[in-house]
Amino acid sequence: MAAPDDVQERIRRLVRASLGREVEDVQAIEPGLGSRRFHRVRLAGGDPPTVVARLEREEDPALRPAGVPPEPPLAPIRDWLARHGLPVFDLLASEPGLQVLQDVGSESLEVAARTRPLEGVHELYREACGIAARLQHVPASAAVPNFERRLDAPLFAYKADQFVEWVLPLAGGPSSARVVREAFALVAEEADAAPRRLAHRDFKAANLHVVRRADHSEGLVMIDLQGAFLAPPEYDLVCLLRDSHVALDETFVQSALEEVRPRLPDAPDAETFRRRFTLLTLTRNGKDLSRYLYAARVRGDSRYVPLLPRAIATLKAASELARDWDPRLARLADVIARVPESPCVP
Repeated sequence: MAAPDDVQERIRRLVRASLGREVEDVQAIEPGLGSRRFHRVRLAGGDPPTVVARLEREEDPALRPAGVPPEPPLAPIRDWLARHGLPVFDLLASEPGLQVLQDVGSESLEVAARTRPLEGVHELYREACGIAARLQHVPASAAVPNFERRLDAPLFAYKADQFVEWVLPLAGGPSSARVVREAFALVAEEADAAPRRLAHRDFKAANLHVVRRADHSEGLVMIDLQGAFLAPPEYDLVCLLRDSHVALDETFVQSALEEVRPRLPDAPDAETFRRRFTLLTLTRNGKDLSRYLYAARVRGDSRYVPLLPRAIATLKAASELARDWDPRLARLADVIARVPESPCVP
């Protein structure tokens, strides 16, 4: 789909001024649930043949807690990660509200998981787990605002509110809002007691792209970095290995977790690691499920409806695993057990 004329003209001006290249074509890339929009830009003559334009738009207030400021600028976190050897895209040009980025192609890890042989997919996931571990070793910098952001109690409360609004109606029975909020508050307490390490925040397969390096080998590059914050060591691994978009064999998931655990800077013991991973799965997948339902019911965006059964199944498995750890988690497991795995979404 061609970009609107005004967007095309902004992109053409920035590319011409910063890269000295002329634009031949601008095509919109299918957006996710966020407010930003991306366009693939074909350039006349020379290398690279294409770049990606990233257009900032006003955020949907329903997608972040009230009072929480918008995400910080992209350049500081991208530049800091690149300086410390993390695989990130090149930032080629920038003006307020618009950036021109290296085109890292259309094959995300999510796409690779659907199209490549299983052995190769597992190898890419192991690489991704290694990137998550390396990210946690990156030192803090006062010049990078992301180090001032953290997964905290208000964010967990926001996730609980979203769950109450969008998922709880599926459970039927008596109102259980208090049960959800008490259980999510328990997860917030445990997260607050955990070490705080840099996390991508949305380290899912769609945000890791397969690229060919200069030596012709393949590797992964992270995109969508702007929301990075401090979180428990297991957070990015939950995003990656409990991603509702990709079905992973549980034996492989457990193997990958055991391989990466000693590589984390805090090297948590196996039981603590497993407990936090499970609790964060409850809140992360609960939030994702809420977003899918919100998109379908409010925006009329049905792309995520096919993901609902997997998201609900993951949520049920995590809640049953956590059931015996605390009465609050047992009550939450009872609520989640009432959610149908194939809900009807108008």
